[in-house]
Amino acid sequence: MGGTGGASRTAVMVCQGRAVAHERLAPGRFDDPTAMAFLLAAERGIVEEVRSGATPAGWGPRLTFEMVRACGEVMAPRTVAIDDAVRQALPASDAAPGVDLGVVGAADPVPAGAAQVVILGAGLDGRAWRMAELAATPVFEVDHPASQRDKRERAGELAPAGTPPFFVPVDFSRDDLAAALAAAGHRRSVPTIWIWEGVVPYLTRGEVARTLRIVGDRSAAGSRLIVHYHTPAPSAPLGRGAARLLSALSRQANPMTREPNRSVWTPAALRRAVGVRGFVVTRDDSLLTLAQDLGTPIQHRRSLRNGRILVADRVPPPA
Repeated sequence: MGGTGGASRTAVMVCQGRAVAHERLAPGRFDDPTAMAFLLAAERGIVEEVRSGATPAGWGPRLTFEMVRACGEVMAPRTVAIDDAVRQALPASDAAPGVDLGVVGAADPVPAGAAQVVILGAGLDGRAWRMAELAATPVFEVDHPASQRDKRERAGELAPAGTPPFFVPVDFSRDDLAAALAAAGHRRSVPTIWIWEGVVPYLTRGEVARTLRIVGDRSAAGSRLIVHYHTPAPSAPLGRGAARLLSALSRQANPMTREPNRSVWTPAALRRAVGVRGFVVTRDDSLLTLAQDLGTPIQHRRSLRNGRILVADRVPPPA
């Protein structure tokens, strides 16, 4: 189930969840042909099992099967909500009139008047490859150097929707995110669509606050921040403990061991945190509500209820 080499185990499981959901959950709304392409051969087998619905025998295989199936149930509403928020924030025309994006260099990848997308902790995100709406929009993928090397190898000959993403290698524990973005060509004067998916739960509150400070500092008016986060749940420690026990009994690796949850947020607390940085929340929905709206399966109601997608827009300062 987990990744190999430089791949985050969580990133691989999320990618497996998207591959499970592809053209099965929310047909016509959820479609991610890149998910299977980013997986290695050893990581695809469980996806094919889940898609076929053939439940395996034995504790170990069954545990892996259920975790990947549950991930697919979560990923469909989560991905659709974020994709919709990205599309809504894109300008009517991504490029300034007369600008040929094909000749824009890496040192200055964003033409004046255009939008730009930054994916914080991109993992095996496939938006730069699968979203035609981003064909003329520079996409900056920020992630750990080892994870990015692994992703580029996995991508192989997979063709991006437009200009290939600009990879911004950042070790969040020691590197300067603002400096790395500036060096890659990100412009503070151009509206940015920030995607922060599947990352906040693994950061401390201090790390979240520091990142929000940089996001706020590098966001022009008209920017949008999209955040996936977890809310407090009294049963969460029990669930994690049960997962550890089942993993030990079944002799299966627990993907959460090296990537534990470090912070949860109430909607009010996160609203205040982004508000301090000049963002106004326009939507904040639970994955359960989003799944109900999409009509996708709801077997893991608790997980869906605790996950949320916040959308906030940067407003101009008062005159």
